Amino acid sequence: MKKIIEAGCGLLAAAALFAIMVLTFLDVTGRKLLSNSIPGSLELTELLMVVVIFAALPLVSLRGEHIVFDSLDHYLPDAVRKVQRSLMQALCAVALLALGYLMWQTGGQFLESGETTAQLKILKAPFIYGMAALCVLAGLIHLGFALRPAAAADAGEGGAL
Repeated sequence: MKKIIEAGCGLLAAAALFAIMVLTFLDVTGRKLLSNSIPGSLELTELLMVVVIFAALPLVSLRGEHIVFDSLDHYLPDAVRKVQRSLMQALCAVALLALGYLMWQTGGQFLESGETTAQLKILKAPFIYGMAALCVLAGLIHLGFALRPAAAADAGEGGAL
């Protein structure tokens, strides 16, 4: 499952980032050489950035690469650190799952109202649904880390959060 998440999310983030790079190159080249930029390039870049950020979120969660404040951890007993790790994983899981739920509801509202981007009239709902699904995936990853045995957590899977 880990390899599927890494491959899927990694390819999605990489493809979106590559598309941003190509779009920016073509937009700047067109502006400089032809005095004409690509219409809606800012909107496309914004939507692609959403894809990059939310596709990378499960990867960051899976690898335990979130920002960590651990200055006092070496003063805490191992038992306290294990409980702390589980509680933080559970808190992250609840927050991401709740955020995913709220985003899914927002996606439904946007789909119902036909909300689109200003210039290119691209539907926003599919992007909101994608954000929700990737938040839920990251939340499930954290939930798995919160529920796994302490020995597996100490083995370094997913890193320390």
